[in-house]
Amino acid sequence: MKERYDDLDEYIADLKAEIAQNDQCATHYYNLGLALLTKRDFVAAEEAFLEAVRNSPHLAEAYVQLGGICLERGDLDGCLRYNEEAANCRAKFPVPLSNIAFVHLQRGEPDKAIAALRKALKWDPKFVQAQNALATALYMKGEYAACEQACRDAVKLEPGFAPAWNNLALALFELERFEEAEEAVSKARELGFDVPEGFMEELRLRARREA
Repeated sequence: MKERYDDLDEYIADLKAEIAQNDQCATHYYNLGLALLTKRDFVAAEEAFLEAVRNSPHLAEAYVQLGGICLERGDLDGCLRYNEEAANCRAKFPVPLSNIAFVHLQRGEPDKAIAALRKALKWDPKFVQAQNALATALYMKGEYAACEQACRDAVKLEPGFAPAWNNLALALFELERFEEAEEAVSKARELGFDVPEGFMEELRLRARREA
């Protein structure tokens, strides 16, 4: 939202007035969609983003937002389709590649996820969410040492990124390095991650056996 607006509804009303004067401005539709998303009006936001891409078919960000709306309603096919469109519209755009990987992870397709994530990280090596998703994909494949490395790369980028500490704990557990796994779990919890109690109990049990 523009800083000069203190009221979201006022901003939306002004955007609609500008669209009434020029109904072919993709930027106005895109900004309207973002404002409507803030209000969680997904139906109206979707229509605004669709109008944006009708007027500017290569507006990659709008396709990403449409994919997010699909995900909100559990439509993985739609999410994948829109993010693939976004990736096709703009080369070297890591966000849709990461979203594509997310869909593949949800479908249990780690190899496809890894391919998309490696492209995303090629264009943005500091994309910590993509780095952590790569760790998740490697864990799904049973490549625990590679998962550990991906997690360590993630926390090196952003030490406060709790999901990466949790993934690190999972990888270290599978590698039977239980004391290190406990340290990673503690860090994840300290940063606010909700670690399943069952995993913590199993980890404590295995750590005591190794002591």
